[in-house]
Amino acid sequence: MKLPRLCVYVLARLWDNLSAANAIPGDDGPERLVFGTRNGTKMSAGNVRREFRRVIKRAGLDEAEWTPREMRHSFVSVLSANGVAVEHISRLVGHKGTAVTETVYRLQIQPVMEEGATAMDRIFPGAGGGAQSGS
Repeated sequence: MKLPRLCVYVLARLWDNLSAANAIPGDDGPERLVFGTRNGTKMSAGNVRREFRRVIKRAGLDEAEWTPREMRHSFVSVLSANGVAVEHISRLVGHKGTAVTETVYRLQIQPVMEEGATAMDRIFPGAGGGAQSGS
């Protein structure tokens, strides 16, 4: 799996810290999980939601307003605001095409659509309301 360098760095430091403290759950088994339950097993959806709420609360945020789904929307927003094409965003969030991404995340992909209109204005200057008449 490809991860941003910052994520790789942070996960490597977490792994090093857990290893140094002999605190990696399930360390004696064939599967070593960075994000596992306290007894070293894979986390269920309920485990993830509970841990997510705990982290949100520790960050001083309203846990009722933030869910893993909200993080997904934030992910799409950040990518869109930074010029990532909707086709790439669609693949990253697991959609087969852009239709669902454009429908579900239409507010988050607004900057990409505005960027397209701005580019067209640069390509075809003088068109529209402020156009000057020819000759």
